[in-house]
Amino acid sequence: MNRTSASSGPSGTAEATGAGATATPPLSHGLKQRHLSMIALGGVIGAGLFVGSGAGIAAAGPSIVVAYAVSGLLVMLVMRMLGEMSAANPASGSFSVHAERAIGPWAGFTVGWMFWILLCVGIAAEAIGAAGIMVQWFPGTDSWMWVALFMAMFCGTNLAAVSNFGEFEFWFAALKIAAITIFLVLGVLAILGVLPGTDAPGGSHLTGDGGFLPNGVNGLVVGLLASVFAYGGLETVTIAAAESENPVKSVAGAVRTAMWRIALFYVGSMVVVVTLIPWNDKALVAEGPYVAVLNHLDIPAAGDIMNVIVLIALLSAMNANIYGASRMSYSLVTRGEGPAFLGRVTGGVPRLTVLASSFFGFVAVLLSYWWPETIFKWLLNMVGAAVLVVWGFIAAAQLRMRSRLQREAPEKLVVKMWLFPYLTWVALAATVGVLVLMLRESDTRSQLYATAVMAIALAIIGYVRQRTAAARS
Repeated sequence: MNRTSASSGPSGTAEATGAGATATPPLSHGLKQRHLSMIALGGVIGAGLFVGSGAGIAAAGPSIVVAYAVSGLLVMLVMRMLGEMSAANPASGSFSVHAERAIGPWAGFTVGWMFWILLCVGIAAEAIGAAGIMVQWFPGTDSWMWVALFMAMFCGTNLAAVSNFGEFEFWFAALKIAAITIFLVLGVLAILGVLPGTDAPGGSHLTGDGGFLPNGVNGLVVGLLASVFAYGGLETVTIAAAESENPVKSVAGAVRTAMWRIALFYVGSMVVVVTLIPWNDKALVAEGPYVAVLNHLDIPAAGDIMNVIVLIALLSAMNANIYGASRMSYSLVTRGEGPAFLGRVTGGVPRLTVLASSFFGFVAVLLSYWWPETIFKWLLNMVGAAVLVVWGFIAAAQLRMRSRLQREAPEKLVVKMWLFPYLTWVALAATVGVLVLMLRESDTRSQLYATAVMAIALAIIGYVRQRTAAARS
């Protein structure tokens, strides 16, 4: 097996170097600590929380709180494992680099390109969603105009200095955090009955209307699956940390605050929603849980306010996905796992991978217009379970990497996985368990099959490349 070696870059960053890698100028370290802090905070707040969580509540009822808490615990374990490896060896390829170093080049190739495809399809989905909001506000316009504008704007910001990406995400995250904080404060005041015009609901909506588990275990499973995918996006902070002023400190700080972020933003929001209004209120799905609660509290222009917040969340995710996709593909290219010409860095930015990632995202948008029910739907299904495959690789890599670090460089264990190896095995088993649960529902089953096809195809290509490289060396 052709094992990879680590090459140290500025400020202690490291990338695994494959057989076909060539020397390239380093990426800049223009992200400040305040950028990383806000990226870490805002990374858990997306349109899936503001809007998509309504479907989970409709399925699980008040037990959605349990679903978000359980999936949140899984995400905490995954981020702790990823934080341990990223603090020990910060790299722009993050878990792809760790998988390559711990398991082999085929693993880094598979998980890296899978994540790149996931992000690029995400770019398209977010651009389409943001354009849809703009068309509502400006009925005489076409959605493709807004898609083109957003793609050009965020491609441009990512082509410039990385600090531009950091500044955009800083303010996007600040607005999202402010919005959800205000929502939680209003919600708690309403629950306590001290908000003008409201009465304390007590536990009537938690235990009434069919009980805490109105749709039984099946409803809880559907809610659990919905909640798992709402947490996607946290991984980007470990990619961005490699371009920060102090990568090790940045990763460690971001991971150590993951617990309260998840508990406050996600679980706290679900508690507020299902306590204040009935879980079977049709407005939860039609308008989104946040709008439904704000309307219940008679907050003026609640729908318009949340449309602005959702738009910000979509644009933030779009910006972050272009950044993450460009850095992941750059890392793969510099390790000899992609077209070498894309690895050129100018001004501390891998501009060709930014352009390639944006182009792929724009092509996906075009596919959504031309073949929405065939090729684009297939693309969406193909990445449906990709984040779970990524989490599985993270756990497998950490199992092998931790033992190696303890033996060869214990001083690098700035962040340590709790109760290793037991909780790592728990996280790996839980990830596999969620994949098995996906077989229960027809929609998620088709996503699982499509993702499996993509993962197997990439693994075969990666393994053949690895054996070919080994034969040449």
